[in-house]
Amino acid sequence: MIDTLANLLFRCWHRRLSRPMTPVQKSGAPEDRGFVICLDCGKKFSYDMSTMAMGKALKDQDQS
Repeated sequence: MIDTLANLLFRCWHRRLSRPMTPVQKSGAPEDRGFVICLDCGKKFSYDMSTMAMGKALKDQDQS
C-alpha cells in the first residue's frame, strides 16, 4: 500500500519511453506481459499490448 501511495505521489511524468518489450522465457516463447522503461529516470512500467497503454510501475527483481 505504501508503494502504491508513493507511486501516486511521485509518479514518473517523463514522456521519453522505450519501445514496448516482452521478456523471453527459457523455452524461447515470449511472455504475455510487456513493459516499457522511462529513458529519463529508469523506472519500469507494465505495458498492455492489446490496449497500447502504460500501467503500474513494476518492482525490480533480481535475476540470479
